Amino acid sequence: MSPRLICKDCQRPESTYLCEFIVQRGSGYGLTILQHPKEARHALSSAPLLARSIIGSRLVVGECFEPATLLGSKWQQNSVLLYPGEPSIRVSQIVDAEIKQLVVLDGTWRKTAKLLHLNPWLLNLPRLALQQSQRSRYRIRKSPRADGLSTIEATVQALNVLHSCQDYDAILGAFEQMIDQQIAAMGDILELS
Repeated sequence: MSPRLICKDCQRPESTYLCEFIVQRGSGYGLTILQHPKEARHALSSAPLLARSIIGSRLVVGECFEPATLLGSKWQQNSVLLYPGEPSIRVSQIVDAEIKQLVVLDGTWRKTAKLLHLNPWLLNLPRLALQQSQRSRYRIRKSPRADGLSTIEATVQALNVLHSCQDYDAILGAFEQMIDQQIAAMGDILELS
């Protein structure tokens, strides 16, 4: 049996390529996505799509990270963490403080809590907590929280708020296509059993 062909751009198997659905956008903020290793192995992770959609973003897989290496020597002054909780910061404060980096955690709630625990420096960053304006479109993975969004959904919502004159919603097209493909594949499996 020959190995499955994987697209070098979207990193998906040939039958589920998403390249034609990926929309790229620039951002005035550097985007660093810290992904838990177990989430990196999950075929339905939204972080790789997000990383390919935001020009210049970085997806870093691991459990422990060195902030100065990731974000530069002024990481405490110019970074904000997209995560619910305190201390939260308003968008106007982000602009006034000249924040340049948006840090996003990727994984289940349990895995992102572990990333916070293993990287206490993250607790020093102000948090951009979203005002929940929509329900998650992630129909195949459920969050234990009513306000839970996938990584790509939360980041798109944050970027829409941070860049009031740009619309990042088009990025979600590849994410929705991935979900539709999975639901179709699950239907095929259900029909076979």
